[in-house]
Amino acid sequence: MNTPLLTLLFALSLPTAALAASSGAAPVRQGRAALDDQVAWDIVEGLTTEVGQRLAGTDAEARARTWAVARLKALGFSNVRIEEYRMPVWVRGAETAEILGPYPQKLSVVALGNSGSTGESGVAAEVAGFGSLDDLKAAPDSAVRGRIVFIDHAMKATQDGSGYGFFGPTRFEGPGIAAAKGAAAVVIRSVGTDHHRLPHTGMTRFPPGTQPIPAGALSIPDAENLRRMLDRGQPVTMRLVLTPRLLGEQVSGNVVAEVPGSDPDAGIVLIGGHLDSWDLGTGAIDDATGMAITAAAAKRVMDMPSRPRRTIRVVWWGSEEVGGYGSQAYFDAHSKDKVVLVAESDFGADRVWRLQTRLAEANKPLADRLARALAPLGIVSSEGEASGGADVGPWVEAGVAVVDLNQDGTRYFDLHHTANDTLDKVDPEQLRQNVAAWTTMLTVVANDPGDILPAAADP
Repeated sequence: MNTPLLTLLFALSLPTAALAASSGAAPVRQGRAALDDQVAWDIVEGLTTEVGQRLAGTDAEARARTWAVARLKALGFSNVRIEEYRMPVWVRGAETAEILGPYPQKLSVVALGNSGSTGESGVAAEVAGFGSLDDLKAAPDSAVRGRIVFIDHAMKATQDGSGYGFFGPTRFEGPGIAAAKGAAAVVIRSVGTDHHRLPHTGMTRFPPGTQPIPAGALSIPDAENLRRMLDRGQPVTMRLVLTPRLLGEQVSGNVVAEVPGSDPDAGIVLIGGHLDSWDLGTGAIDDATGMAITAAAAKRVMDMPSRPRRTIRVVWWGSEEVGGYGSQAYFDAHSKDKVVLVAESDFGADRVWRLQTRLAEANKPLADRLARALAPLGIVSSEGEASGGADVGPWVEAGVAVVDLNQDGTRYFDLHHTANDTLDKVDPEQLRQNVAAWTTMLTVVANDPGDILPAAADP
C-alpha cells in the first residue's frame, strides 16, 4: 500500500470532532462522502461511449454539446444552455511516413493541428536532424532549406508536469521556425513521456506571413530510431504524406450550467473543463474527466440541505485544444459578470496532491481554511501561486482569484493527445479522490462568509 493511500485512510479514521477542529466539519464531511461518488465516472463513461472523440468545430463536438445539455439537466442543474460562437476548423487526412534510405522502413506519424498539406503524392527529402529546438534556432537557413526537419528533445515525466512547459515549444514553435527557414516539412519527437508507438498530436503555430508547411509528430520509439539512423552519419531520406484540410469557420460552443446561490451579491465561482478533444482517442483524460470531476462536485454541493451562498457556474468549454476560442468567447460575453473565483480541471484524473491559491492578502484566512479542509485527503498546501488553466486564463489575467487543485501528472504525458486516451486509463478510485477534493474546495469557497477579493487587489 502506498504512502498517499495510508495518509488518506489514516485521515478518514480520525474522529469527526478532530477533523472539525482543524478544518471545519462540513467541508471535511462532504469530502469524505464524495469518496463514494459515482457521478463523475458515469459522465466520463457516457461521453466517451456515446460520443467518443470531439474535435472542435465538427459534427462530433456538436453531438457532444447536445449530450452535455441532456446530462446536466438530468443531474438537476439550473440554467443549462449552449452559448455558440464561430471558429476556424482544421481536420486531418492521410498520415504516413517512411524512410526511403539508407534503412527503408515505415514510421508512425500524426499531423499536428494547423499542419499544412503535402498533397496526396507527399514530400520526399533528406532529413535535417536537430537535437533540440535551440539547435534549430541556431542553424543557418542553408542547413534547413528544402529538407524535412526533425526536432528531437528529452522530455521526462514529472509529478507537476513541468516538462511540458519546457519542451512544449518544440511543438508550439518548432514547425513555424522550420518553415521560416525554408524547410519542406517538419517532424518532431512527440511531446510525451511514453514508449508506445502512438504519436502525440496537438496544435502548432505559424507566425503571421509564414506559409504553413506539413508538420507531424513521430511516436517516441520511431523518433529514437530516426535519431539512431542520423547518428550513423549517412544521409537519411524520408517520404512524408500529410493531407489535412481547412474547413473555414464553423460553429462551436460552450455548455453552461449553474447551482444558484442564496446571495446574488456574493458573486460567482466559475469552474469546469473542456468538452472538445483531439480526434485520435476518445478524450477520456483530456478532458472528459475534468468536466466530470467539476460537475460531480458541483452536484454534491447542489444536493446539500441548504443552498450555497455563491452561485457555482459550471462551464464545459469548447475548442480548448485548438486555440481556446471557447474560453475567449465566454470571457468576452461574461466579463461583466461578478466572477469572484475561478478553477478548472484539465490534467487527467490521477489524485490531487497539492493545493495552490492566488488570493488577495485579505483572503489569507480563506486560503488557510482550504488547506485545513483538504489536508485529510492527503493534499498539501504549497506557497507557489496558482495559475489556473487555459480556459480560465482570461479571468486570471483580469485578476480574479484562483484555486488550483494539482493532480499527479506522472503518467499524464504518456497518454496526452494520443489514441491511448481512452476510458480504461481512468482509475475510478483516483477519480473519486478528485471529486472529494473539489467538493471540499467548493463547500469552502461557495460558503465563505467574507468577500472574495480580486487577487490583483493587493498593492
